Amino acid sequence: MTSIQILDGGLGTSLQDQHGVTFDSSTPLWASHLLVSDPTTLLACQRNFVTAGSDVLLTATYQVSIEGFARTKTPEFPNGIPRNALAKYLRTALDVAEQARGTSSTKIALSLGPYGACMIPGQEYSGRYDAEHDSEETLFQWHLERLRLFLEADEKLRQRVQYVAFETLPRLDEICAVRRAIRAAGLDVPFWVSCVFPGEETTLPDGSSIGQVVQAAVGEMAGAAVPWGLGINCTKIYKLDGLVREFGEEVASAVAKGRVRAVPSLVLYPDGTNGEVYNTTTQTWEKREGFTSGESGPWESQLAQVVANARANGPFTSFLVGGCCKASHNDIRKLAEQLKTE
Repeated sequence: MTSIQILDGGLGTSLQDQHGVTFDSSTPLWASHLLVSDPTTLLACQRNFVTAGSDVLLTATYQVSIEGFARTKTPEFPNGIPRNALAKYLRTALDVAEQARGTSSTKIALSLGPYGACMIPGQEYSGRYDAEHDSEETLFQWHLERLRLFLEADEKLRQRVQYVAFETLPRLDEICAVRRAIRAAGLDVPFWVSCVFPGEETTLPDGSSIGQVVQAAVGEMAGAAVPWGLGINCTKIYKLDGLVREFGEEVASAVAKGRVRAVPSLVLYPDGTNGEVYNTTTQTWEKREGFTSGESGPWESQLAQVVANARANGPFTSFLVGGCCKASHNDIRKLAEQLKTE
């Protein structure tokens, strides 16, 4: 029996496209800035995803970091928001997600981006980190401190979130680091690890192969938790089918050889873009030259086909499927309709 859950879509781009929110150098927290400036608009945006049929809703915390808050100036904190003032904003993220869920059965996932998402400019697509965060050990310490921020902010965190999402990871050492960090933090909640494949090649930005990714993410590792799910996010949809096929082959092989105990859930939330590429320098979406839309049918149909192929040909029986940048609540609604009818 295959189980398919629907994830939400791109929060930051939905805030921009549907709610007229602008992000620039004065909002280093990106979508998380609304925890400080405008929780009401954030609630409206997240509620749209729940109404659209999302079974899992990500919190507005992807870009949360001590550094990002320190660069965020407010009337109350003209020199930046200090670490000792962060708890109320982190609680707001949970409150808003719960309010958006309402009486539905939607589960809440704590969204945590990679270290690169908190750099200026963002480096989650390149994995080129600064010298202070360029090793598994330093990334482990950084992720552990951020997890502790949330645990300090709310002692009921383990009851309030049903998943933790480590998203858009561009480096093998960071995959290992987050597995160790969630174990060290004692946050025993099902979690997933999703990676980004921004280039034309089928490797992580750091050059790691999918075989290496599978081993690092779900292989046996001392002092590390084993994720519930593994997958791909923030990646162009036309690349997805080939990547998923390779993920399936590597997982099946690792299970057969005893290197991986069980097949994880497959987590897929590609970009909802239509030829646009994000420019981290100008912080704008730009159309690729020569791109013609609709070459392969609607976004939700392409994604549903990837899932159908993975079900038919791969080892996966449990799926979490949604959208990343530029995937609106309307895209998620159409995706949910398509996958639920199948």
